[in-house]
Amino acid sequence: MPEDPKQIELPWSRFVAIGDSFTEGVGDPDADSPGGLRGWADRFADVLSSYDEEFAYANLAVRGKLIQQITDEQVSAALDLRPDLISVCAGGNDVIRPGTDPDEVAAKLDRVVERLSESGATILLFTGVDTAFQPVFRTIRGKVAIFNENVRKVAKRHDCVVVDQWSLEELQDSRYWSGDRLHLNALGHHTIARAALDALNVPHDLRPLDPPPLPTRGWREARKEDVVWAREHFVPWVIRRIRHVSSGDAISAKRPQPEPVHVPRHSPVATEN
Repeated sequence: MPEDPKQIELPWSRFVAIGDSFTEGVGDPDADSPGGLRGWADRFADVLSSYDEEFAYANLAVRGKLIQQITDEQVSAALDLRPDLISVCAGGNDVIRPGTDPDEVAAKLDRVVERLSESGATILLFTGVDTAFQPVFRTIRGKVAIFNENVRKVAKRHDCVVVDQWSLEELQDSRYWSGDRLHLNALGHHTIARAALDALNVPHDLRPLDPPPLPTRGWREARKEDVVWAREHFVPWVIRRIRHVSSGDAISAKRPQPEPVHVPRHSPVATEN
């Protein structure tokens, strides 16, 4: 990044992110961020804002949303905000569900991108992560790979930019994931922000972060962790699927309107004498 980022003029002034928990920032808690979450999109927007003090950012993503819900609830809202840069990461929650067809999910993604592309905005898409390192999700690796190829076809058809998560070797390391093993932690979200900036050829000074040392534990300790994880995260996820409820049912978008990345949240209240 140049000493003065404002020496470079980027082609975007308004960024809107849509999607699910990945883009909402679940796994990357930050008390100073709207909704108590930071995430890759906030980190990404933070860098873009350093180039333009009037740069605006909205994030409409809500955890647990399926691609049809994102289509119904977020696409028109995003277009109404008139962005010139849009990120779309949708379909992951569909693909991991048993019995879903990655081709059908990708067809819905194509329709979303077709609508968004009519705005003339630059569109950022994401492939899924290679799940080979996750025992629970290893069985859907083939579905994710098929979906990814479709994402690339959609991107080519509509001239989108692709962030290839499948190729990010760091994401094969459990230290980049939160305790639920489904969402990235701060290290993971930082990695995605870097990848998104690189995909758009935006100069930046974000550097790879060193993960903490791997804990030393034996087979028995590892199995205890698996049991705790299943009780606290996997079983509740299954129960929500059975009951047809979502973790995002009571959640609203954390940044519903485009605004500067850094906005004073506690301004003084004027009083009359």
